Amino acid sequence: MTAEAKSRGPASLPLTERQEARRRRILHASAQLASRGGFDAVQMREVAEDSGVALGTLYRYFPSKIHLLVATMQDQLQHLHTTLRKRPPGGESAAERVAETLMRAFRALQREPHLADAMVRALTFADRSVSPEVDTVSRQTTAIILDAMGLEHPTAEQLSAVRVIEHTWHSALITWLSGRASIAQVKIDIETVCRLIDMTQTGAGAGQGRG
Repeated sequence: MTAEAKSRGPASLPLTERQEARRRRILHASAQLASRGGFDAVQMREVAEDSGVALGTLYRYFPSKIHLLVATMQDQLQHLHTTLRKRPPGGESAAERVAETLMRAFRALQREPHLADAMVRALTFADRSVSPEVDTVSRQTTAIILDAMGLEHPTAEQLSAVRVIEHTWHSALITWLSGRASIAQVKIDIETVCRLIDMTQTGAGAGQGRG
């Protein structure tokens, strides 16, 4: 059983088809409300009403709005990952591919700034009770970056570089949402940090191709 399955379903069991459909409706309602009005617009009662579930049922899936919005971000990243696998980045080097991938992710969030702000605020506010959901977001982001790099078995050094890239991407998103950075500056920062990848392309790591 995956960590996601452990954390997301009632009674910590894998979801049935009906439960998964209910969860999908909840996440869709959450994203729609956030897209229209940001963090404050996502009220649990409205989410329950819009998704057609009882309020108590909603709380069994997601104990708080923070849990819900972090799960919404994981869901958005999962959709992005599927899209990227269908249309992978075309850069020649791993660094170029990762930079292109993260900028595509950034532009997708740019199209829904209220949703992006709500999800990032939830990540920022998350405490230890939300750790499983936050960890799932981190693993999803790592998987997206590793796919762009073309690595199935990264070294410890490569994973360290990926973590630094994730931190920079998250920070760049926050500074853009707060109006303290332009899209051009975000692109420069992402491309700069992705050069760390070139420093790890030695030994076993350099011998791994894409795919």
